[in-house]
Amino acid sequence: MIKRLMKSIREYKTPSLLAPFFVALEVVLEVIIPLLMANLIDDGIYQGEMRLVYKIGVELIICAILSLIFGMLSGMFAAKASSGFAKNLRQDLYYKVQTFSFTNIDKFSTSSLVTRLTTDITNVQMAYQMIIRIAVRAPLMLIISLFFAFSINKSLSLIFLIAIPILGFGLFYISKKVHPIMERVFKRYDALNNVVEENVGAIRVVKSFVLEKEEIKKFKHVSNEIYQGFSKAEKILAFNGPLMQFAIYACILLISWFGAKIIVTTNMTGLTTGELMTMFTYSIQILSSLMMLSMIFVMITISRASIERIVEVLEEEPSIKDKKDPIYEVKDGSIDFDKVSFSYVGKKEKECLKNINLHIKSGETIGIIGGTGSGKSSLVNLIPRLYDVTEGSLKVGGVNVKDYDLEALRKEVACVLQKNVLFSGTITENIRWGDEKASKEEVERVCKLAQADEFIQKFPKKYDTYIEEGGTNVSGGQKQRLCIARALLRKPKILILDDSTSAVDTKTDNLIQTAFKEEIPDTTKIIIAQRISSVENCDRIIVIYHGEINGIGTHEELLKSNKIYKEIYNSQTKGSDTNEKK
Repeated sequence: MIKRLMKSIREYKTPSLLAPFFVALEVVLEVIIPLLMANLIDDGIYQGEMRLVYKIGVELIICAILSLIFGMLSGMFAAKASSGFAKNLRQDLYYKVQTFSFTNIDKFSTSSLVTRLTTDITNVQMAYQMIIRIAVRAPLMLIISLFFAFSINKSLSLIFLIAIPILGFGLFYISKKVHPIMERVFKRYDALNNVVEENVGAIRVVKSFVLEKEEIKKFKHVSNEIYQGFSKAEKILAFNGPLMQFAIYACILLISWFGAKIIVTTNMTGLTTGELMTMFTYSIQILSSLMMLSMIFVMITISRASIERIVEVLEEEPSIKDKKDPIYEVKDGSIDFDKVSFSYVGKKEKECLKNINLHIKSGETIGIIGGTGSGKSSLVNLIPRLYDVTEGSLKVGGVNVKDYDLEALRKEVACVLQKNVLFSGTITENIRWGDEKASKEEVERVCKLAQADEFIQKFPKKYDTYIEEGGTNVSGGQKQRLCIARALLRKPKILILDDSTSAVDTKTDNLIQTAFKEEIPDTTKIIIAQRISSVENCDRIIVIYHGEINGIGTHEELLKSNKIYKEIYNSQTKGSDTNEKK
């Protein structure tokens, strides 16, 4: 797990090594200072040697200044290393998500991925900074101070050997208790982000139904769960401070008692006053090192859950991958479904498509109609390989889609999905998602094809009109037409419109389809629609019912032979027939 995270250090290895190096120098100087103080007291002040006092005084000032400089350098390099590590880790995590198929993203959920990219990485960054500074400083200080303490007086130093295991056991117990609580808390963070995301994304619905209070209750409930989790963890962690304080004061008390006894009984031959003061300093250094270690344990305990969640994403293998020697050219827009079945969970009993056999010629216009949940969108999602078939085979241009390079395949299959998404930026910038190098004339041409040019020309800034995040400043029909134009700019061999003209009036819908026939006759067009009028002029219409093909034919053929199609047609034309009779 740690090995996987360390790959994200990369160009920040140098500051990651320099930080502990300067910390080590700082520790050495801090441990030397008490020894100089002992010499100052025993050999200088008690002996009345002022020259020695001045000399040691200068050495102490030099050591203090150098210690300050090394401390500043270690802090600077640690900050650079930790922030750089977090930057790389965030990039690695984000790039990894870009390789995920829809199946992988469904597994984690959007809110969970956002939490891992923000809160979890911040926790890891703080833990890393502590590791390369305090995790180096504390053990070094502990070991070197113990060494010098034993060199001064072995019997007094045994006090530390009693205190250290007691503190170590206490810290281990606290860490073990806190970790599972923190795991649960970070899972609730996912839920909190999900509540916020849903509320902000659907704020118009919330306000139109006057459900602000209910949304506040949902947020408050999840927020309270996080509060309770942190409170429970903090109550356990609160024992850390008193435990450390007890150990420090107990050690100082024992050193004072036994140290004073040694000085009196040995007439300062076994221990001098200066050495006793040095032992006090070392006791504070040793036990404060243990306190620092306890802080590291706490931070690592908190970040451990975050580390596991980050590594879980980094080690997730995309369910859809390129083969070793993929094909980079799509010959034409023909599509062949051969006994295709598909399940989102990979289980046969939960298949949403069953035994699909279908051949679509290149340049053909195909309409797909069926009830909600019948499997229309699932069928077209298989063509650009957004999902892989569970059984059977799917070919595009006479080649199995699994044999293509993913990028090459998806460049030739343009999709305008049910949920139309526009990004913040100008209209031109949004259309150029289809082709970044497209000229202004090409952008205008596809907008005319998609019947979008008419309303764009009415905007004061025309094609430079700024689109707000999510396209909130344009209507549903305008958004759909802009998305169609964006797909057309790619000049695909296959164009899929998944209910993408539902917000467009019938006249505009017919104009769009007429433009398709005239301007892109060689492109295979698949139109999913709820309205019969959107598909009745297609070369063939496919009726899907409960994940199976119920009928294939022209509008006239299906009216005669297909019961489901006829029912849909009658239900949609009944109102208009009544009006005509009136």
